[in-house]
Amino acid sequence: MTSVFSMIIDGTLPGRFVYKDEQVVAFLSIEPLKPGHTLVVPRQEVDKWTELPSDVWAHVSEVSQLLGKAVCRAWDAPRAGNIIAGFDVPHTHVHIFPAWEMSDYDFSKAAHDVPDAEMDDAAEKIRTALAELGVNWRDGSKLS
Repeated sequence: MTSVFSMIIDGTLPGRFVYKDEQVVAFLSIEPLKPGHTLVVPRQEVDKWTELPSDVWAHVSEVSQLLGKAVCRAWDAPRAGNIIAGFDVPHTHVHIFPAWEMSDYDFSKAAHDVPDAEMDDAAEKIRTALAELGVNWRDGSKLS
């Protein structure tokens, strides 16, 4: 059965994308730990990150690091949180979010029903931060 993330990637379900390339996409979590909580997802539908081809995992990690820099920049956060949980959706994904303290990693504190305007604003902040870092969010290419 196709995962909800594959349906977001193929456009069957909506998603607020902040990064795309040939192997990986990133979009906002609908239940964010903090504003800017982003999911980095390989296009290839593989349940466990440990089963991804090593080159794909390396690229997921590289994009996760880039998004971590972007969320820190956009929210002036001292750290970027990075979590691989994998129990909620059977499709590898990395959670990236701005973090100020360990309690920011607590999924029981995730927001629900965040207004669309706040989600749109968060997506735009990340896209702007990526541009400031020299990356085109639409295809992962370097901006000149």
